[in-house]
Amino acid sequence: MQRKFLANLGFLLLLNLIIKPVWIFGIDLNVQNTVGAEDYGFYFNLFNFSFLFNILFDFGITNFNNRNIAQNNQLLNKHLSSILILKILLGMLYFVITFLVAVLWGYKGKELYMLLFLGINQFLISFILYLRSNVSALLLFKTDSILSVLDRIVMIVICSVLLWGGITNTPFRIEWFVYAQTVAYIITFAIAFVIVIRKAKFKRLNWNYPFFLVLLKQSLPYAILVMLMTFYNKFDTVMLVRLIEGSEGKIQSGIYAHSYRLLDAANNIAFLFSMLLLPLFARLLKTKHSVVNLVRLSFSLLFVLSVTTTAAAYTFNSEIISLLYDHYLSESAKLFPVLMGCFIAISTSYVFGTLLTANGSLKQLNYLALIGMLMNLTLNLVLIPHLGALGSGWASLTTQSIMAISQVVLCFIYFKFSLRLRYLIQLCLFTIGVFTSGYFSQFMSGNWLINLTIMIISSLALAAILRLLNVGYFIKILKERSVSV
Repeated sequence: MQRKFLANLGFLLLLNLIIKPVWIFGIDLNVQNTVGAEDYGFYFNLFNFSFLFNILFDFGITNFNNRNIAQNNQLLNKHLSSILILKILLGMLYFVITFLVAVLWGYKGKELYMLLFLGINQFLISFILYLRSNVSALLLFKTDSILSVLDRIVMIVICSVLLWGGITNTPFRIEWFVYAQTVAYIITFAIAFVIVIRKAKFKRLNWNYPFFLVLLKQSLPYAILVMLMTFYNKFDTVMLVRLIEGSEGKIQSGIYAHSYRLLDAANNIAFLFSMLLLPLFARLLKTKHSVVNLVRLSFSLLFVLSVTTTAAAYTFNSEIISLLYDHYLSESAKLFPVLMGCFIAISTSYVFGTLLTANGSLKQLNYLALIGMLMNLTLNLVLIPHLGALGSGWASLTTQSIMAISQVVLCFIYFKFSLRLRYLIQLCLFTIGVFTSGYFSQFMSGNWLINLTIMIISSLALAAILRLLNVGYFIKILKERSVSV
């Protein structure tokens, strides 16, 4: 199972490392700079608001389905024929509740118009993720990897034409960005749908009311978990706009988006781990195989990546922000290392939280998520009026760190993991070494990009010396024959 994880992770990372940087630094970054912090902040606020109730599209079905189909492949056709109908009904519920809350929140006119298209995008994303959950549950990871970047490929093409194709006489508008997303998601949905119905030998839709009730009941813990986590991950910018009056609130949202987009880019890699880990953990747990080796392998990889990335953001914050953005550079540079610190906590959660999800420990995760939501809300209410976007960044870092530590503790309790002092020392030495390397690398040359490269290389070397990245072990795993479990 470790071999399957590493082999497919390599392919998945290769695709994403080719496509995602082009999207983030070539397209999304240029859109932010072209439309400006205020207009992008307007979009980013509504984008996050559209996320708040997107659990109503899914109701936890995707996570439940990934775990269930991974353990029971033969149920794919039966579940697919009914779940498609159920998701359409849930989508209708999403639009009713989202627009009702939006009107009560004070949105109107252009805000509601933009929210409509963002809601459609959320609906399509939800369907795509559900379809992909079937693909990954069947352990068709290469197909899922291609689907994971397909929407970005389409958006890169469309936005490139709009930004640099000279086909319009007017400056790029933020609405075009949203429309491009809609087209890309429609194309990706269509292709994913064809793949899944062929694998499921799908023939017709099946209205099965008793199945709906049973599925919603079984998925409810997943739905509550996703909703609570969404609120403490996405509500920050919504609060920024409401707690800071006038255009300054949109500007602060735009400043937050500068750093958040880079955090989101890093999180995409950690999220790819969780997409692979959930069905693998579920299969291992069902067959009563040990998960220890897979947990340690995946956590070590993510820990090296997240600590190195965070140290780079801390050491070269001003240089990175100045390279990427045109506006509000000093404010963004202060926020950047704080928000990037969340990457370590989020990466940890993507391993240990995914293991708890695969184990069905939803009640405990929901209690933690509720505490996290209340904590994040309280911290934002206190910090935003005084510190603006920076206060929201500190609220996120505090919340994410406490949630990650709590999930690790739960895993040690439920799976009876033993605390290996040597491994803990390795992690501590690596963290100290990377930040120390970052500090001294600043004085290596007059070019900060060269210094950053030196820091990254030395960090990887340190990880290899400490055997957090054991190249020989990885090669041995990949040479082993795949064993079905």
